[in-house]
Amino acid sequence: MAAAPSLLSQETVLERARELRDRFAPRAAEHDRSGAFPFENFEALRDAGILNLTVDAKYGGPGLGLETACRAVSTIAEGEPSTALVWAMHLIYHALPAITGRWNAPVHEMMCREALAGIALVNVQRVEPELGTPSRGGMPATTAVRTADGWRLNGHKLYSTGSPLLRFFVTWAKTDEPEPRTGWFCVPRETPGLEIVETWDHMGMRATGSHDLLLRDVDVPHEYALDLRPPAEWQAMETAQGAWNNLVLAALYHGIARAAAGWLANYLHERKPSNLGASLATLPRMQSAVGEIETLLFTNERLVYGLAAECDAAGYGRAAAQSAMAKYVATTNALRAVDIAMSLIGNPALFRANPLERHHRDVMCARIHMPQDDVVLLGAGKAMLGIR
Repeated sequence: MAAAPSLLSQETVLERARELRDRFAPRAAEHDRSGAFPFENFEALRDAGILNLTVDAKYGGPGLGLETACRAVSTIAEGEPSTALVWAMHLIYHALPAITGRWNAPVHEMMCREALAGIALVNVQRVEPELGTPSRGGMPATTAVRTADGWRLNGHKLYSTGSPLLRFFVTWAKTDEPEPRTGWFCVPRETPGLEIVETWDHMGMRATGSHDLLLRDVDVPHEYALDLRPPAEWQAMETAQGAWNNLVLAALYHGIARAAAGWLANYLHERKPSNLGASLATLPRMQSAVGEIETLLFTNERLVYGLAAECDAAGYGRAAAQSAMAKYVATTNALRAVDIAMSLIGNPALFRANPLERHHRDVMCARIHMPQDDVVLLGAGKAMLGIR
């Protein structure tokens, strides 16, 4: 039986997101300065009824699609991007199990129902000190050993985004079987042996709480192995996973660039040098540069939101396959837009008190998320040349 339509419309979601954006923005500089996790922002997302936009509709969630998630995350990123990144991960990793059906169904249902009952965020942990990014190959050092009652996990993960508030750590590990499998294990926060080590002291996205995760003899039940496969079966990113990862993150960094463009427009109107006798906004050079920024951001919106809408309407086929290129274009455009703004303002743009300096550090983090630019361009080139 088909799920009932969501009672939350995209218009309602975005109206609430804009209200929260304007509430979060005044606190963003302090969160950036201190690195303090924005707990209060997730309470506000919950209270506004939009924290769990992508929780599976068959378990009572809104079950909203990719375009709405992209637009909502981008809007929140204009106000406080660290909040937006943690939220984006939560949305992505509720959407994907609902689409693919690969995660162990009873555990997935439990995660959904806990999310709807309060604040129960989920994210995945893949990166390790020795392995680096798993997207470039290699077996995880984190191990899952079968026990009489389930699995025992040991390992060290980096960049556990949202760790101060995560309820479920979905951890990538390899089994100790004669022919090892790799896959995801659900580790609830209260599980003995789980430890968060506060290591996150980054240039950008400073309030994401992306600390280290240590697992020391962490025991979970058999069914908490969500999805185990032979390693070769993980080589290709599934189209739905690629679309959600690429487009939601592209939308997030687009939102940061939108915030920078908005700040720039206000500055150019307010700044009136005495030798000019008018605002900087009246200068053709400034108008042309702002026009370039707007063209870059217009391109992002048409590309990212257009592909997301196509995925929602037609499934994860051609549009999803193009999502990595869309991420590359959109994040490159976002970086370029903020660079233009910085060059227009000059030295004042580099002061820590200037929001533009913070937007610049945050948008540079776009280069971190998989797939990285070289992987995207290599894949696009090989596809064009017909090389496998």
